[in-house]
Amino acid sequence: MNLKMKSILCIGLLFPVLIISGCWDRTEINDLAFISGTAFDITDDGETLLSLQIAIPSSGMGESGQQDRFFVLSATGKNANEAFQKLQNQSSRRLFTSHRSVIFISEAFGRNGINDVLDVFTHDPRQRLKTYIMVVRGGKGQEVLRTKYPFEHVPTEAVKEMEGLGGNLSATLRDFFIEVTSEGINPVMGAIGEDVYSTSAKGSKNKLFGLMGSAVYKDLKVVGFLDQEETNGLLWATDRMKHGRVTTHLPQYGGSVGVIVDHAKRQMTSQVNGDKIKVNIQVEGQASLVENNTHLDVSRPSNLLLVQKAMEKSIELQIRKALDQVQKNYKVDSIGIGQNIYRNNPKEWKLLKDQWDLKYPEVEVSIAANLRINGAGMAGAPLQLKEKEIIK
Repeated sequence: MNLKMKSILCIGLLFPVLIISGCWDRTEINDLAFISGTAFDITDDGETLLSLQIAIPSSGMGESGQQDRFFVLSATGKNANEAFQKLQNQSSRRLFTSHRSVIFISEAFGRNGINDVLDVFTHDPRQRLKTYIMVVRGGKGQEVLRTKYPFEHVPTEAVKEMEGLGGNLSATLRDFFIEVTSEGINPVMGAIGEDVYSTSAKGSKNKLFGLMGSAVYKDLKVVGFLDQEETNGLLWATDRMKHGRVTTHLPQYGGSVGVIVDHAKRQMTSQVNGDKIKVNIQVEGQASLVENNTHLDVSRPSNLLLVQKAMEKSIELQIRKALDQVQKNYKVDSIGIGQNIYRNNPKEWKLLKDQWDLKYPEVEVSIAANLRINGAGMAGAPLQLKEKEIIK
């Protein structure tokens, strides 16, 4: 077969491929409705109220003279699937979840159990595991979706940015699934609630929501909340402290000192001797001094050491407060003491597992913190103090 015949044969073979290939099943972007946020509430009849925040690339002018960048659709159903199908029937475009940033669970819905909701997320491959999931404390998730934020066009983006800044307990679907399926630990997720009102130049007020600690889960139900200080203690104890702020009050020296933590790590050890279980939590961190309202000249090593010790006690107190809440009050192992025993003493955990709910509240926990403060050399004492008022 000569070269010319080979060329003709190749073209003949490629021609059918060219005419039948292509994205025959593609969906045009104009046929999609991009969901930026989802909220789950519960009705008085016990049904699921599902709300979707849908982004609008461009739209008409709103009352304020600015473009509306989102709208909210809501529907009720016996379960999440039924409510979602009703919303799809209301939409002229296919509902697309892959761009969703945040999922909000109202407190009332969470206390009733979120097992059915998680089942939807585990079976649908279109769900992004990096989506944040949060509890709306004392309110409705639907209200959060409708709230307008000054800095962001879409409210869920504001919450996403707040979560990403660190210093709070940020939980994604992936994080939650890992904890739910892990031995010896109960999941915790961030909480949001009605916080402040913003006031425009015209004097109109707009309700805003802010991060408010964390929600504690047991058996996939919300059983309680931790405030911000207790949440900080939980972050330290679970090795999730990234960027936190610690303030310690020194009334004997006339004020308080504040630092920002920029590095932290935790070590947990456990010992099981019959019915006695002892756990030691050790945390270490590095921080930068950002505030000094005391009479201390913190550029002096002795004064800096004094502040450092006071900071360590504050961190230990934060961890202790968190532990008291989850261990004594809620009786939920949110810190992962059982997980530590499971990983390091699997034989002991096999014996403890079935009675962990009874054993866990009696576990003896010791806490120790070691903090190193950097950047204090140029701080010295407050500039407004006179020389005789400074403690050197």
